[in-house]
Amino acid sequence: MAVTVTVEPAGHCCWDEPVRIAVRGLAPEQPVTLRASLRDEKGTLFRAHARYRADGGGELDLERAPALGGSFAGLEPMGLIWALEPEKPFWRFLKRDVQTPFAVELEVLEGHEPEPRRVLGRAVHERHFLRPGVRREPVRAGRVRATLFLPPGLGPFPGVIDILGVGGGLLEYRASLLAGHGFATLAVAYYEYEDLPKTSDNIFLDYFEEALNYMLQHPQVRGPNIGLIGFSKGGDLCLSMASFLKGITATVLINSCVANSMTALHYKEMTIPSLGSDLSKCTVTDSGFLEGLHIWNNPLEKPNHQSFIPLEKAQGPFLFIVGKDDCNWKSEFYARIASDRLQAHGKDRPQIICYPGAGHYIDPPYFPAHIASVHPVLGLPVFYGGERRAHGRAQVDAWQQIQTFFHKHLDAKQSFKHSKL
Repeated sequence: MAVTVTVEPAGHCCWDEPVRIAVRGLAPEQPVTLRASLRDEKGTLFRAHARYRADGGGELDLERAPALGGSFAGLEPMGLIWALEPEKPFWRFLKRDVQTPFAVELEVLEGHEPEPRRVLGRAVHERHFLRPGVRREPVRAGRVRATLFLPPGLGPFPGVIDILGVGGGLLEYRASLLAGHGFATLAVAYYEYEDLPKTSDNIFLDYFEEALNYMLQHPQVRGPNIGLIGFSKGGDLCLSMASFLKGITATVLINSCVANSMTALHYKEMTIPSLGSDLSKCTVTDSGFLEGLHIWNNPLEKPNHQSFIPLEKAQGPFLFIVGKDDCNWKSEFYARIASDRLQAHGKDRPQIICYPGAGHYIDPPYFPAHIASVHPVLGLPVFYGGERRAHGRAQVDAWQQIQTFFHKHLDAKQSFKHSKL
């Protein structure tokens, strides 16, 4: 019998969806190695592998069979995806063109040790970033440079603005996937893109107010309020938007600071200075990576009060997603500060979900953990933290929590679901 590799659902699915991988036609209890590989848009090869043993009927189902070693061990049905690692050092897994899929090649090889050579069977599995029916619309409205993703079907839909961290450009992967779950999502660029400023030396909140007004006036976006989701620097920008702008009812912050970070923020006649830092407090890991956890000044200390974002002015609730192994900055500390400040001003306590073993870059499900890479601003290898398996599980849970939070506060379709982690 020929050895076959099957993936269900067959053909393709969205990147944030799990699949069932199985192998048939093996000998009873045959030892094999499964290998996954893909090339990103820059041509860098990512690979993962794991050793398995077929059951008594010559079948191997990754939902039932634990991996015996390799890139991971234990029962991990999606391990061959989240454990992908680049051959190029310090290289980040990233999707820039969401209109094309990643093609994942799955191979089953004979034996375990030392290096299996003979390929017994293979399959190619496409993972897309646009669910069928999702519409992608480039936005050039006034100064705003962005992309709007609209869900399938008839609107209007609950609206969300998505802002990522430093690095410049326009990244659409999270917004495109969120649209597949019923949210009209606007991915916003704010520097180093088309005619926007080349650097983030000064950021103007008026620009993000334009983006907010664009969403509030769009016929396919259900008003009168919008949700925000921000990661890292994008998180404190979302915090400033929620604090100073009207029309925002729910804000998700992923490993974010509660002070304005990295550069001054201007709004009308007001300027919020950047939270200061001391690069001499940077440490170096045993692997030679920089770790910037301790370089940032404490926003609670008096000299730094002006950089603190007055989040008590916000109208809607907050969800803080925190990686407890975030080595970029003290995300849990900042979330607790935010909670204390909100309650001191008579506001509701924010929802805080902390994930042990999760690092800084909490992406949608099955993105390989981004533990270390060359920093887009510093240009040096930086350690971001995280343990691959725990980080992968955090991303799956956080993605569900984010959707539940937005459904609850933007369209009231779903009741709150507690985190399993």
